[in-house]
Amino acid sequence: MVSNASTGSASIVEVDDLRKTYRSGLFGTKRLEALQGVSLDVRAGEIFGLLGPNGAGKTTLIKTLLGIVRKSSGTATLFGQPVGTTRSRYRIGYLPENLRVEKHHTARTALHLYGKLSRMPSRTIAERTEQLIQKVGLAGRDCESVRRFSKGMYQRLGLAQALMHDPDLLVLDEPTDGLDPVGRLEMRNLLRQLRTEGKTIFLNSHILQEVEAVCDRVAVMAKGTLRGIGSIKDLTAGRQEKPLQLLLLATPEVALAALPAELATHATASDCTIAEEATACQLVVTCSEQDQVDHTVDAIRQAGIPIRKLQLATQSLEDAFFEMIGDTPEASH
Repeated sequence: MVSNASTGSASIVEVDDLRKTYRSGLFGTKRLEALQGVSLDVRAGEIFGLLGPNGAGKTTLIKTLLGIVRKSSGTATLFGQPVGTTRSRYRIGYLPENLRVEKHHTARTALHLYGKLSRMPSRTIAERTEQLIQKVGLAGRDCESVRRFSKGMYQRLGLAQALMHDPDLLVLDEPTDGLDPVGRLEMRNLLRQLRTEGKTIFLNSHILQEVEAVCDRVAVMAKGTLRGIGSIKDLTAGRQEKPLQLLLLATPEVALAALPAELATHATASDCTIAEEATACQLVVTCSEQDQVDHTVDAIRQAGIPIRKLQLATQSLEDAFFEMIGDTPEASH
């Protein structure tokens, strides 16, 4: 993904060696270190993703940035101001994971209430309400009681209330939760539009594919520590051996025999079927360096074996994520 945020963009969120310890039990003798020296920054005009399993410390980090939780040590600033100040809070729009709106409200009356809570003039509230109802896709449903809203419609309303006072930074907790595939696509497009309009977005999500599709940079947390931070390309580059897959017009025995001994020990071959071809196999060679990829292809060509298809598997964000947190997909379910 190509980031719209330039590398020279100023950081509007800065976290340095942030720590938070919760105490419980008699005399506070039990300690839970929710954040253990987290350091990161979020740059102006980017979509920044926060990933991590349950208990990673993501919620504590977000609540600390919002001034809801008080840090134990370290520093955290928003727009150059210490977190929790009135001045920094006003420039933030927040979508909680589970938005709660009183059932007697409609989308319009709820947005009016949020506008008043932000001390906005009534005329500005009316103008912003019209704009936001269209922007988030609630047109035609804006006068219905929210008790009839699906989870996806709640998410749309939640994003609208977060945008009501036109903040510079959006902190979104699971913004695509409850949306169907079409709704998720619309949300992704909307987030990209908001970035184009100059908004900075801090996105917390457990849906790796959503983060991979929309974020400029990503931070991965586990057990209160930061395990990795960077662009999707940075996080997925060179972290694991990559399988080179070749579809060849040869028997498995012939294909393996064509490889040098140091490559053959990391290769497997199996019969497969290709239309109108009597003999074919799939050869998989595990490569950790580009030279090994080149040597494999050279050896196959020198043996005179036709190559019908060649593919070097790349690591996904999901692969990198499980590697960084020291887990496997099977163990996480």
